[in-house]
Amino acid sequence: MTFDRALVVINPNSSEHVTDGIAEAIAPLTGRGTPIRCVTLHDGPPGIESQAQADATVPHLLSLAADLEAEAAGFVIACFSDPGLHALRGRTALPVTGIGEAACLTALSLGDRFGVISILPASIPRHRRALRAMGIEGRCAGDRAIGLGVGDLAAADARDRMEETALALRDDDGADVLILGCAGMAHARAWLEEATGLPVIDPCQAGAAMALSQIALGLTHAQEPAHAR
Repeated sequence: MTFDRALVVINPNSSEHVTDGIAEAIAPLTGRGTPIRCVTLHDGPPGIESQAQADATVPHLLSLAADLEAEAAGFVIACFSDPGLHALRGRTALPVTGIGEAACLTALSLGDRFGVISILPASIPRHRRALRAMGIEGRCAGDRAIGLGVGDLAAADARDRMEETALALRDDDGADVLILGCAGMAHARAWLEEATGLPVIDPCQAGAAMALSQIALGLTHAQEPAHAR
C-alpha cells in the first residue's frame, strides 16, 4: 500500500461545520506518513441524533466509501453511533474504524471506568446497546446528556452544560476517564481536561489514531471466510 492513498474520515451528517471541527481535531495526526482526508456525507441529516437517522445514512455512506475506495488507505466513520461500521467492514479489506468503538477501547486503556458525555437523552439507550454488544457495559460509570442537539453545540450555554455533566460523571458516577459522545464536541477536550483533571477522549482523534496505526502495521479486520458467503 502506497502512502499516496489517504485515510478517509467520513462525517455521516451533512454539516460542513462539523467536518471542519473533525479536521481540526485530528490535525495533530497529520504528517505521519498517511495523508488524511475529511469528507462530508451530503446526503446525511444535519445531525445524527436518533437510531433512525443513523440507520438512514448507511446506504449513502457505503456508496460514498465505494466511490472513494480506490484512493483510500482506510476509513474512519466519524459519528459516535458508528453507522454502517460492520457493513463497511464486510465490503472492504481496508481498515475501518468507528469513532464510538475506538473511543471506548481507548478509554479502557487509560482508566478503570469511563463516563460518556452525550448530546440528547435519546442517545443514551443507543450507546448502551453498543456497549452491551462490545461486552464492556460494566466498565461504563455513567452516560449523561447535556440536552443539546448537534446543531446547538455552539450555543452560549453549551460549555457550562458540558462542564457540569463532566463533573457529575466524575464526582457522582466515579468515572476516571471521560468520552466526548459526539463528533461535534471535539473543541471541548482541552478545557474539559483542565476543568476535571481527567483524561478526555475525543472520539475522532481515537478513531483516526487507531486507523493510522492499523495502516502502518498492515492490519485490518478479519475477513468473512469464503465458505460462509
